[in-house]
Amino acid sequence: MSVPDQPRVSTGLARLAAQPPADLARARLGLLSNPAAVLPDLTPAPEAVARALPGRLKAIFGPQHGFFADKQDNMVESAHAIHPRLGLPIWSLYGDTRRPTPEMLAGLDVLLVDLIDVGCRVYTFFTTLVACLEQCAGAGVAVWVLDRPNPLGRGEEGPILPPELMSFVGPHPMPLRHGLTLGELARLVVAERGLDLDLRVIQAQGWTGGDLATTGLPWVLPSPNLPTLDSARVYPGQVLLEGTTLSEGRGTTRPFEISGGPGVDPWAVAEAVEEYALAGCRLRPLFFEPTFHKHAGLTCGGWQIHVTDPDLFRPLRLTCALLSAINRVHPGLWDFRPPPYEYEHVRRPLDLLLGDPDAANRLQRGEFFAAIEPRWRPGLAAWRKRVLSFLLYPDRRED
Repeated sequence: MSVPDQPRVSTGLARLAAQPPADLARARLGLLSNPAAVLPDLTPAPEAVARALPGRLKAIFGPQHGFFADKQDNMVESAHAIHPRLGLPIWSLYGDTRRPTPEMLAGLDVLLVDLIDVGCRVYTFFTTLVACLEQCAGAGVAVWVLDRPNPLGRGEEGPILPPELMSFVGPHPMPLRHGLTLGELARLVVAERGLDLDLRVIQAQGWTGGDLATTGLPWVLPSPNLPTLDSARVYPGQVLLEGTTLSEGRGTTRPFEISGGPGVDPWAVAEAVEEYALAGCRLRPLFFEPTFHKHAGLTCGGWQIHVTDPDLFRPLRLTCALLSAINRVHPGLWDFRPPPYEYEHVRRPLDLLLGDPDAANRLQRGEFFAAIEPRWRPGLAAWRKRVLSFLLYPDRRED
């Protein structure tokens, strides 16, 4: 097997594997991870930890989509299992329970965490981390985050989630695209929730705030519908389509990059999208037929988003501009998807995702996004100040 070139960034996992911390030499370890957490040579995190600290790894924990990232959709639960190579228990944190129980944590001294967060509040690996921080604090188990770069780099978009919209896709008041690493987020949550917890972060070395393409690290899909880095780049905007009757491209080979719906004129809508929302990307009109999920077997008009400049591209801005343009060109063509959604049975999914019901209503009426977006700027400015003391890496954002 050919080995990838040496990356320019060393992850927390790689640093642990190269020089196992002495503090872990006698500790009983758990590991929260999934197949996307790998060394540069693609060795999975459980094997890397087991090799670096022989006999210390006692249990594995898996997030949404299953430890093996094999579950396609939301609210598809996974069962507990046994690791086929290591013979260790795999506790599902997206099944009978969505947080580790005292029984799962019993006998552990440290929970290691190595997950690929895609820079977006609604990607539920962060929610699972929050639950683990809280449960470990109560159980006296330390948490060590094996940190990785944010695949999207620095930058933030969207409203600050209000308390009344907290949910499994919104466990903490923050913007939709947050711009932090999982280690930085853990530091923020522990401080702001006042958790009595031994939290440590093994930092990634060499990361200067750029997206994954600048690091030399490999992309391994963290869930079935984020197969490429480009799908992750568009996700913080396109995930909003999960809260609508439009297709987010599940059932195609390019989920989230491709989207649309029956009856959409892709050329007319593309021409109606506000010009400023197209910075750093191109919309390629197309037709597609999902093989499963929304509108399965039906011809949909839509687009593939081609990201041409990740530094300029603003995924939430583009998707919001698309949503308003669709209903200007085709009044009422898309509507709000009803619940249930991610264990919520009352509130509208789009409200939980976006975090601003009034903005969602205005987009559905076809109002121009340029009139909506300014309302979020004060919250984002406050967020940048709020997170400063928790940052572990450079911030090269330009306002």
